[in-house]
Amino acid sequence: VQLQASGGGLVQPGGSLRLSCVTSGDIFKTYDMGWYRQAPGQQREFVAQIVPSGTEYYADSWKDRFAISRENAKNTIFLQMNRLKPEDTAVYYCQARSGNKIYWGRGTQVTVSS
Repeated sequence: VQLQASGGGLVQPGGSLRLSCVTSGDIFKTYDMGWYRQAPGQQREFVAQIVPSGTEYYADSWKDRFAISRENAKNTIFLQMNRLKPEDTAVYYCQARSGNKIYWGRGTQVTVSS
């Protein structure tokens, strides 16, 4: 199973980025898709999830600034990140999950700095 995340980069505080994660159609249609992040020296933590029906779930810490979405025709999920802060600096990982089957993408680096 391949999960290809992209869209990371360097952005100034207050800026925005949109991350993308593409996978195969079979996975996309049946798995819950989500984003996690891992800041330097920290554990990986949940950011947001979107299930095949389109229902969204967020960690409280970021639900006011981040939005997850999906584009079914492209087997792609997105994470729109707004009003970014230096503490949002992390590697962002895409996850596909169905029961105890969990797959991870490689991650994309987001650096928020002036």
